[in-house]
Amino acid sequence: MNTAVGLAAVAAVCAATVLIGIYGLRISRTTGDFYVASRTVKPWWNASAIGGEYISAASFLGVAGLILISGIDALWFPVGYTAGYLMLLLFVSAPLRRSGAYTIPDFAAARLDSTAARRVTSLLVVAVGWLYIVPQLHGAALTMRIATGLPGWAGAVIVVVVVVLSVVTGGMRSITFVQAFQYWLKLTALAVPVVFILLVLTGSGQSPTGGGAAFDPALDVSGDASLYRNISLIVALLFGTLGLPHVLVRFYTNPDGAAARRTTQLVLGLLALFYLFPTIYGVLGRLHTPRLAGGSQSDATVLLLPGRIVDGVAGDLLSACVVAGAFAAFLSTTSGLVVSLAGVVSQDLFRGSVKGFRLAAVLSAIVPLGIAMGTESLALAGSVGTVFAFTASTICPLLLLGIWWRGLTDAGAIAGMVSGAVLCGGSLLAATVAGPDLGAWAEPLGQPAAWTVPTAFLVTVAVSLATASRRPATVARVMARLHTPERAEDRAPVGRPRRDRPAE
Repeated sequence: MNTAVGLAAVAAVCAATVLIGIYGLRISRTTGDFYVASRTVKPWWNASAIGGEYISAASFLGVAGLILISGIDALWFPVGYTAGYLMLLLFVSAPLRRSGAYTIPDFAAARLDSTAARRVTSLLVVAVGWLYIVPQLHGAALTMRIATGLPGWAGAVIVVVVVVLSVVTGGMRSITFVQAFQYWLKLTALAVPVVFILLVLTGSGQSPTGGGAAFDPALDVSGDASLYRNISLIVALLFGTLGLPHVLVRFYTNPDGAAARRTTQLVLGLLALFYLFPTIYGVLGRLHTPRLAGGSQSDATVLLLPGRIVDGVAGDLLSACVVAGAFAAFLSTTSGLVVSLAGVVSQDLFRGSVKGFRLAAVLSAIVPLGIAMGTESLALAGSVGTVFAFTASTICPLLLLGIWWRGLTDAGAIAGMVSGAVLCGGSLLAATVAGPDLGAWAEPLGQPAAWTVPTAFLVTVAVSLATASRRPATVARVMARLHTPERAEDRAPVGRPRRDRPAE
């Protein structure tokens, strides 16, 4: 890959992100603008922004890498990533928007009338956010090494600097514009090279799938996935999506519950379209970059494939296109996570001021940067999958039961979140440290969602039933608000936000 072209691609994406962020600053004037864009984001814009932040390093690079290694077993990842939004549409999006909260801890406090539940939720949201940011920075390091030859840490630092600048200047309103732009950039960055690659292959008389050879199980480096592993992965992806803080905060920006549902429907279409392309890259990679499967560079399939098939300047330009899309993925997901974490940290530590939001944004980005600098990258999609398992075991029970069950108590919610965190976190830690030495326990501990998620739900329900006297007196009013469609006069007109205090 041409180093100068790679540097130019990275610089262009970073410059565009900062410029759009500065534009957002011009119209971010209130606290509501910084936290939830004053709840005036239209469904199409919001769906594009959600697609931008949800399509992370795991989606842009990791899916193709896993298909390269595991073949058809890896197809559960794009299916699960997309289907998780169907769960959001059915169970969460509209009620969560009607809650009127700024953050997930705000929802916990309002639903359970409990400061303790809010604090536990805040800690878990911050932990999930940091765990999710780290793979983005690992992906940035990998891309920077391949595209420019510079040290990997430079890529992680660039992502953090650009994200912090974008977030502190315009908050949620600014990031909405940035992420909507970056979804379409990522889609284009994958689609255009794939079209050229397929044209080159067919023009030379080659079959894109090698006459079916790309699906030969003999090319798989990893062993066949067991039924348990596939079920556990599906549980993690479906239920984990319901608890991702950077995804959930997006529904607070819709003007009403109907708009939140419409946004989710649009997101399903956008994600289904996008995931066609990493899948194609993975299939093509099995034929044209098979050596990557034998090392630790399988996640580089998307970056290297265009240059392997298309020669000369055209190959360099297509590679630069993919590099630009990859950096857009790191920037958009990291920015969404930093916004959601900054909202939680600033509410709990800095009284919710805009100045506190900006300070919290810096803290939310610096900590995972330190973690990423001290750790090595794993398979990106696999590492993000473990975050989904943790989120499904902790935040998901709180949201689903909080929205749909009147009997939830603060003690039950806390017990469920803590038990899910201990069981899932402990299992993943044991699997990481001991690995194959665990023998028959390696798979249940390495893919724990199939048993930790039901356990977390059961603990939450059991403790709530045992502490029925702790049900908040406000539960009837809160549940009515969650499930009663808004009247037209109660909705803030799109483009004309309700009054809010000025940004400090």
